[in-house]
Amino acid sequence: MSLQQFSSLTSLPLRKLKLSPVKYGYQPHRNFWPARLAARLLKLRYLILGSAVGGGYTAKKTFDQWKDMIPDLSDYKWIVPDIVWEIDEYIDLEKIRKALPNSEDLAKLAPDFDKIAESLSLLKDFFTTGSPGETAFRATDPGSESDKRYRKGLLGELILLQQQIQEHEEEARRAAGQYSTSYAQQKRKVSDKEKIDQLQEELLHTQLKYQRILERLEKENKELRKLVLQKDDKGIHHRKLKKSLIDMYSEVLDVLSDYDASYNTQDHLPRVVVVGDQSAGKTSVLEMIAQARIFPRGSGEMMTRSPVKVTLSEGPHHVALFKDSSREFDLTKEEDLAALRREIELRMRKNVKEGCTVSPETISLNVKGPGLQRMVLVDLPGVINTVTSGMAPDTKETIFSISKAYMQNPNAIILCIQDGSVDAERSIVTDLVSQMDPHGRRTIFVLTKVDLAEKNVTSPSRIQQIIEGKLFPMKALGYFAVVTGKGNSSESIEAIRDYEEEFFQNSKLLKTSMLKAHQVTTRNLSLAVSDCFWKMVRESVEQQADSFKATRFNLETEWKNNYPRLRELDRNELFEKAKNEILDEVISLSQVTPKHWEEILQQSLWERVSTHVIENIYLPAAQTMNSGTFNTTVDIKLKQWTDKQLPNKAVEVAWETLQEEFSRFMTEPKGKEHDDIFDKLKEAVKEESIKRHKWNDFAEDSLRVIQHNALEDRSISDKQQWDAAIYFMEEALQARLKDTENAIENMVGPDWKKRWLYWKNRTQEQCVHNETKNELEKMLKCNEEHPAYLASDEITTVRKNLESRGVEVDPSLIKDTWHQVYRRHFLKTALNHCNLCRRGFYYYQRHFVDSELECNDVVLFWRIQRMLAITANTLRQQLTNTEVRRLEKNVKEVLEDFAEDSEKKVKLLTGKRVQLAEDLKKVREIQEKLDAFIEALHQEK
Repeated sequence: MSLQQFSSLTSLPLRKLKLSPVKYGYQPHRNFWPARLAARLLKLRYLILGSAVGGGYTAKKTFDQWKDMIPDLSDYKWIVPDIVWEIDEYIDLEKIRKALPNSEDLAKLAPDFDKIAESLSLLKDFFTTGSPGETAFRATDPGSESDKRYRKGLLGELILLQQQIQEHEEEARRAAGQYSTSYAQQKRKVSDKEKIDQLQEELLHTQLKYQRILERLEKENKELRKLVLQKDDKGIHHRKLKKSLIDMYSEVLDVLSDYDASYNTQDHLPRVVVVGDQSAGKTSVLEMIAQARIFPRGSGEMMTRSPVKVTLSEGPHHVALFKDSSREFDLTKEEDLAALRREIELRMRKNVKEGCTVSPETISLNVKGPGLQRMVLVDLPGVINTVTSGMAPDTKETIFSISKAYMQNPNAIILCIQDGSVDAERSIVTDLVSQMDPHGRRTIFVLTKVDLAEKNVTSPSRIQQIIEGKLFPMKALGYFAVVTGKGNSSESIEAIRDYEEEFFQNSKLLKTSMLKAHQVTTRNLSLAVSDCFWKMVRESVEQQADSFKATRFNLETEWKNNYPRLRELDRNELFEKAKNEILDEVISLSQVTPKHWEEILQQSLWERVSTHVIENIYLPAAQTMNSGTFNTTVDIKLKQWTDKQLPNKAVEVAWETLQEEFSRFMTEPKGKEHDDIFDKLKEAVKEESIKRHKWNDFAEDSLRVIQHNALEDRSISDKQQWDAAIYFMEEALQARLKDTENAIENMVGPDWKKRWLYWKNRTQEQCVHNETKNELEKMLKCNEEHPAYLASDEITTVRKNLESRGVEVDPSLIKDTWHQVYRRHFLKTALNHCNLCRRGFYYYQRHFVDSELECNDVVLFWRIQRMLAITANTLRQQLTNTEVRRLEKNVKEVLEDFAEDSEKKVKLLTGKRVQLAEDLKKVREIQEKLDAFIEALHQEK
């Protein structure tokens, strides 16, 4: 009777060493060979063969006892029919008895347990402690030749002992095979079914007994490995720790997952893909394999919203950590477990975009602990049949596409999880798996909740049909049945494991041979999946490494042909280069001269406020035709303007000026050194920095006081200032006069010169405006000091005069035309008056006493000009001392935020050159990691 078992101990190879003379009295040098030797001595197959021999012996002894209990019926032959005594003619019971081995022969086949015990006691002496503070692993002189000879001699003795055990193992295997054949013939011939059932039950109890012994030895081995790892972790052996094989492989998969999605080479490297219907128990199986309740749970709710890649590896402490985080979660503490579950749920919800239910983005988690099987598993969202309320409409299709993307990898191991408590016909995932792996060459089928299935299913053979895949057209490498608890989310892994062992001990599925011992429990499942995973890795990893070498050569050739003079800079390196350029350009703002700042500030501020000054202050005051009224009106309007609008306008102008200068430095070409690949990034940094920058709120209050004091000062100290005010006034009035001339031209149409030279004509409306303009100009010639507004009788007169010439006009048209005509007349008059005031500085010093010349408008423009100069100076100081530095700080913060945002960098740094450099970097990194992994794999082999 063959019983397949899986154990991590079987993976340790036998090394043949040459014997050397043994010299006692020296302590062995600290090394790992005791741990490896203990692992070899505890190989599982010895205990399995021992189980077979012991079971056979028990069956033989029970059969002999049963035979001896039968009374001698030779004296009562007359009572028994003759047919009973003729049964020996049909069944040769003596031949069956002779075929069974006796106890002496079986004892000879057993290994020499005395020698094994002696060797184990010797091994135990290596691990026993001596005096306090002194360990059995005492250091010896590394250069001692006698120590090396002693260690080699001891190893030689143990190797000889192991060879002797192997010889006994072969003899026991042959005896077990002979016994199995004889026992099968006896079972077919003996008709007493009850006795045979009893023998099977005793054999099952024997198997379970040795199974418990095996688990105890595995537990001791686990503690031993943990002790060795802890000592190694603390640096007792004074050597640098290397990365584990599974960690190296996981890093390769992480780099591949970050690679361009359009490149599908990453799909050809093996990993264990866990798929199943929703609530089928996928997460529970994973937690049993990882030996911790690490995943968020919910009753009937979809909890797995994105793929979770779990890398299992061996380590001294049971901990978990994410790929992008340094925090370790202690899986032996409930508070850390709860925090880990919350973090996984938070990352899943973060990955899911708005309007979606699931996400294809992978969460990478590493779980380490003593006794964990090394492998990489990917937990996928459960397959659903119906989209319920609260889910996105495309949830079902998205889950199917994610599952297919992982399962279509020809080297992926598909761990198909089926809920045993529901009808197999209701399963969706089996059809999906059959499509991806029709021949079942890389599929492992797992039936969960077998306890509920055995309790609820009327016919136990139906479970056997499910396990063997006879209820649906799905083939698999292996079939397993597991129990993942009683449905209570607060159960510990230890409690679930005990419940699983107890269930299968009493289950009819094992007693009736519907299931084999190696097909049950998550422990056997974990061992089988790990062996299958590493077999697939060894078969495919070198082929993938070769494909990456070819890809790297092609990419390097393409770069040399397209960018022979450029260095290969990936996206991160380009970002760093652009970052330095941007910071240099921001620093250039502090190099702008004060004169330049004040000139552009003064000019910009006047352009912003000139309309208000002319239209709302100067013109209303100048049209009063009275010096006292003019000054009073000006003072009132200037005070109102300063209190409400002027400081805010000045701050807006300063902020806009800073933006313009910043943009000029960011966008102006740098000659041959300019790289247009940074343009989008610089524009985004500029916009985001400006968006974040806020002007100091206290600036307006201080600026209001300064502006108010500047406008209150009417003193002009010298002729130069007087001439500057007149020049400023002339420029302002001429600009307004030019605007007015353009407005009148648009109103009345082209004059006779343009009509003749450019063949332009007036419209009917323009002709009416022209006639109205001519009539109003005649009125102004008659009264050059006419007020700014027309009286109603004057409007009537103008309308009647136009009607007499056959021109129909509206009063509103007359008013609009008058506004522009009078404005032009007033501005021309003001300019003439400005020329007269050029010689008026002498009268100004005498306050215009005994003079008909009044130049109050010149004083007004002097006050405005001086306020502009003082405001520009104040804003310049605030810019150079405060705002430029704050803007530089904002730029640095924006660059730091962009540096952490991979999506932003991908969006802003684009182009064939960037993508080619990225591909080259990734391919080189993948190839280097694959080469290191393959080298480590060969060393382990």
